[in-house]
Amino acid sequence: MDQITFHYDTVLSEVHMLLPSAQHLMTRLNGVGQPVFMSKFKILGEKHNNDQGKGMVKEEKYKNPGGSSGNSKTGTHGENAIEGGEENVPFLDEDGDFDIMHRPRKNPLEASDRDLVCPVILKQSSPVLEQEEENTDDEEGHCFKDVIRIEHTMATPLEDVGKQVWRGAFFLADFILSEPALFSGATVLELGAGTGLTSIIMATIAKKVYCTDVGEDLLGMCTRNVTLNKCKMEPAGGEVKVRKLDWLQHGLCTDADMEFSWTEEEVADLHNSTSFIIAADICYDDDLTDGLFRTLYQLCSNFNHTCTIFLSIEKRMNFTLRHMDISCEAYHHFRHCLSQLKHLVDGRCRYKVEQLPSNFAQFLLYERVEQLELWKVTTTPLSSEQA
Repeated sequence: MDQITFHYDTVLSEVHMLLPSAQHLMTRLNGVGQPVFMSKFKILGEKHNNDQGKGMVKEEKYKNPGGSSGNSKTGTHGENAIEGGEENVPFLDEDGDFDIMHRPRKNPLEASDRDLVCPVILKQSSPVLEQEEENTDDEEGHCFKDVIRIEHTMATPLEDVGKQVWRGAFFLADFILSEPALFSGATVLELGAGTGLTSIIMATIAKKVYCTDVGEDLLGMCTRNVTLNKCKMEPAGGEVKVRKLDWLQHGLCTDADMEFSWTEEEVADLHNSTSFIIAADICYDDDLTDGLFRTLYQLCSNFNHTCTIFLSIEKRMNFTLRHMDISCEAYHHFRHCLSQLKHLVDGRCRYKVEQLPSNFAQFLLYERVEQLELWKVTTTPLSSEQA
């Protein structure tokens, strides 16, 4: 169970591969039989941000002996060391063989940094079991200060990548935490929320967050994550509502018999009160990217107020047989859609597109690579300008 099996269509987030000292605790199997893990992500404070750029302290004891100066000694496995003018001779046993001194070994159970792992039998989750697990978490756990707990999967097919945690979500969350005055008390819509990490971070500042995606299993996981971190949102009075929003379909699902559907009041509140729309690292397929920008256009066309959109994306390089070279097709299509939106003239809205600098503070522990970008789109209804 602890080993991830890769197939030809398996995708694994860099967060799960490169995050040091991460505790990925496998908790259950989801409704489709995929292992679900629990990870804890710490929100770093101001001290970390002030210490950025100082670098890490390097150990000195493993430096190259040839580069040292003075009366340094050379080990017996290299040139013979000279001490007090005499040559050090290795010890010999009674048969004349070298008597090699071995370094004493530590007891692995006492000195190991790894926890003892015991196998457990997991069953696929059901609504009853999920409710029991939530109650258990509430009883045994408590509100960890500055720690976000997220359930997620690892090594999924491309269509299930939303069940993993990606650097783009951390990148957007950093920007949110660095601009608390901007989002304070706002109503926010997140598209393609996945595990809900960015919505949870936003709800620690904003008044209301509509956290949207597709797929009952994914939305159920997102709901569990919101419940796990509810105590983080209570001080600011934030609220997260997990709802279904399919970019490839027109309109919002308002069928009361469907889980994660919208009420008429929520639809009206979405159109009248949404000040910000956010999306993190969701442009990896051209059809989905087209659906994203089509959804953005439809939503903003129904707003009678200015709305600001923040989109984070990671520029991923891949080798393609069509080009026989390294290319970034998904990123280039994203930029093409941004350009089309910027120059769109429909008599309804005016769109301003700009790339934001990436030098804001880092509050979450991840590798902030230079390929991470943050884009801002400001939509202004022409009717409001004329008025």
